[in-house]
Amino acid sequence: MTAPYARYRRAVAIPAGMAVATALAFLPNTVATAAEDVPAPTAAEAASFSYVVNVKPGHGTSAHVKKAVAKAGGTIVTSYDQIGVLVVHSSNADFAKTIRTVRGVQSAGATRTAPLPSASTGDLGAPKVLSAAEVAAADAPAGQDPLQPQQWDLAAIKADKAHEKTLGSKKVTVAVIDTGVDDTHPDIAPNFDRKASVNCVSGKPDTADGAWRPGAAESPHGTHVAGEIAAAKNGVGMTGVAPGVKVSGIKVSNPDGFFYTEAVVCGFVWAAEHGVDVTNNSYYTDPWYFNCDNDPDQRALVDAVTRASRYAEKKGAVNVAAGGNENYDLASDEITDPSSPNDSTPGDRVVDPSKCLDIPTQLPGVVTVASTGAKGIKSSFSNYGLGTIDIAAPGGDSTAYQRPEAPATSGLILGTLPGGKWGYMAGTSMASPHVAGVAALIRSTHPHASPALVKALLYAEADATACTDPYDIDADGKIDAVCEGSKNRNGFYGWGIADALDAVTK
Repeated sequence: MTAPYARYRRAVAIPAGMAVATALAFLPNTVATAAEDVPAPTAAEAASFSYVVNVKPGHGTSAHVKKAVAKAGGTIVTSYDQIGVLVVHSSNADFAKTIRTVRGVQSAGATRTAPLPSASTGDLGAPKVLSAAEVAAADAPAGQDPLQPQQWDLAAIKADKAHEKTLGSKKVTVAVIDTGVDDTHPDIAPNFDRKASVNCVSGKPDTADGAWRPGAAESPHGTHVAGEIAAAKNGVGMTGVAPGVKVSGIKVSNPDGFFYTEAVVCGFVWAAEHGVDVTNNSYYTDPWYFNCDNDPDQRALVDAVTRASRYAEKKGAVNVAAGGNENYDLASDEITDPSSPNDSTPGDRVVDPSKCLDIPTQLPGVVTVASTGAKGIKSSFSNYGLGTIDIAAPGGDSTAYQRPEAPATSGLILGTLPGGKWGYMAGTSMASPHVAGVAALIRSTHPHASPALVKALLYAEADATACTDPYDIDADGKIDAVCEGSKNRNGFYGWGIADALDAVTK
């Protein structure tokens, strides 16, 4: 099977470096736009790299560590002392090797393989944008937003029925850790949580007004995700899964589309310390699709992001992440990764996914989401794997494989786009926010529930879905993926397909 979907973050058909967990579907009618040229780095910049240095929490700002970093040729950019992670820049090629020998340093590694700043990545994919005429012609039954008839995904998880009981609580905030969110969009503005929003691209929080928004030439991915979660039910455009909750933007993707470790760590810590109830993570942490524990640099990246995501959960956040779009079996013994490192020169490498992790997707405690299409079966592109996938939700698929029922016309997922627009995208990036929205409804219904309880309810209330067997999505006579497990828990759908109605009634 040749999958028609290319994930922004990992697909061969999309240029390396666009690490958004799914992102833009590689489809007919998809538009390509050229990335802006990035000025060539100076000699000093070209020699400088970014690192994370992991120490015992509370010891990051000790005189011993500071002195050791400086002696090794590093400059501390910021320190997350609560989890023991320092962000350091250095032009010393042996910095990581040197600092790892220092007493008290538990792990350290380069967060990228390209010098600061990273190079431009070329053309980017783009969503299928609804025209002004299509928006103006939208018609919906009484009680629905104009574009809701195109949202087959809401009915697929019974969100439309859930809204008859509650839209969710404004005391609940879902943080979109992504490419930025356009909070001026008419479907997002009513529910936007400014205090929980920030720009974390450098690894250090930037709280300037609007810093969380995507630039004009940057990906609309985060804005699309935000609308899927919490587009207001306000008589305009579309409706989110939890249209009564708050949504914030935590921007962690740089202008070239890279999600580096220092930014991701900053994002989780910011969410943890600003009362966020749910985080949505529709990306993987660049430059490695899989981070292997036998590589000291990659091991340090896993360590840093694990500390940050666990800290967010300890502070009350449920972390939800996209499962990936390569049709990989994440429970297999080996996978060939052709895309890493995606910020310099990628090459084929065979990895063991039990020892080489997609982060934050495969981290302990994270809710890992697979994608389904309009017919309710695994999307052609969605990764899978027994014991790895926790739950499934609509992420869309080609209409050639899964066509929705009328009046919906697209098998993709409708979302908000910067500049007050709406458009279609597909991928596990779109499935994850559906689950994040359902988790927000659970937290709205059970305001004092711990993250562990929210996750338990999320899984218990999911609609158990048996393996699709045989799975021949393109009907060419060849099996495209093999599902293992029982109806109640399997590699395609985990505990089942998310159920928003049960989230507000049980």
